[in-house]
Amino acid sequence: MVERLQGKRIMITGAAQGIGLAIAEACAREGAALLLIDRDNDLLQDIATRLRNHGASLLHRTADITDRDAITAAVNEARHEIGEINALINNAGVNVFAEALASTDEDWDRCFDINLKGAWNCCRTVLPAMVAAKNGVILNIASTHAFTIIRHTFPYPLAKHALLGMTKSLGLEYAGEGIRVNALAPGYVATQKVLDYWNSFPDPAAAKAETMKLHPGGRIAAPEEIAMAAVFMISDECTFLNAACLTVDGGLSVQQHP
Repeated sequence: MVERLQGKRIMITGAAQGIGLAIAEACAREGAALLLIDRDNDLLQDIATRLRNHGASLLHRTADITDRDAITAAVNEARHEIGEINALINNAGVNVFAEALASTDEDWDRCFDINLKGAWNCCRTVLPAMVAAKNGVILNIASTHAFTIIRHTFPYPLAKHALLGMTKSLGLEYAGEGIRVNALAPGYVATQKVLDYWNSFPDPAAAKAETMKLHPGGRIAAPEEIAMAAVFMISDECTFLNAACLTVDGGLSVQQHP
């Protein structure tokens, strides 16, 4: 069986759970060597052990993407353990939702530090080697919040809009250096965050049903469905895709709804 990511050495942030975990598992199955980054040491250790037991080549490091020195150290270690990073998946992020005037300076800083500055920290750490090699690919996990607005989710959509802008800017900036930079925009995905959202309502089952009704197909994505889209975008199967955003939301953002 041909491994679609053979030769890829992929750094994945937020790799210990949810979409990041599904992406890590899919990339390992497709033959990539991995640098896994997450803030949750215990979860990350468990995932790394499991993937190694299944034959994956990987290095894992507990780090906060807002700490540029920690990210630089992890990438330097990876160079010696698995080779130079030639693919990056910026998956780590955080939901920061509020009514605009009710949001605080702390909300703003946390949202932009993690969702935008953290992604940029990772990009600028791996880009020099990609430029030197004239080869590389970066995938930023955005959101349908990057081009649609839901009331009372301020300032999260601002950060995701900016992430999409950074994707396009870097994609054009380094296209001549053999580097592709794209974004993937999931809608609702069956992760723990979504389960926690439903469980925040007095009737979680009713909240779930309302979410499902928003989708033309009557369901939301499994993390593995987002992961396989990421595999395609990182692979050499779409080498002319650059400065673009692939929306994977089952049609949610196309139809009008309350």
